[in-house]
Amino acid sequence: MRRAASLLVLTSLAAVPLAPASAQTTAPEPHVSLDLNALQPSEGGCRLTFVVANDLATPIDRAAYEMALFDKAGVVDRLTVLDFKSLPSGRTKVSRFDLKGVDCANVSRVLINDATECSGAGTAPDACLSALKTQSTSGISFGR
Repeated sequence: MRRAASLLVLTSLAAVPLAPASAQTTAPEPHVSLDLNALQPSEGGCRLTFVVANDLATPIDRAAYEMALFDKAGVVDRLTVLDFKSLPSGRTKVSRFDLKGVDCANVSRVLINDATECSGAGTAPDACLSALKTQSTSGISFGR
């Protein structure tokens, strides 16, 4: 009887499916995140507010991105470079940019065209773009 019970336990354990290796959780990849948080009319233009976080292992001394603003018809209204300055590692900050002559109500999309500056000790020159994650809580399409 004892032997039959042992076989039953072993058979039961063999039938338990093991989680595939791909189902195991892994730590998220280090990244720089840009959230287009708000667009608000400002004196003579439009104020873009971003929430920026550097989750890379190294600080970024200077990060700047060339961005294209599209109008409601899907036409590029302008190209501009936004300089986020320093992005300390493990920190989140808010950056605001006032764009003269831009009507916030006419902006339908903001596209990151390129990283024009990405520098810092130990920071790879392409890290600002290759490790970039974007999101928009503003209701405007934002990304690469």
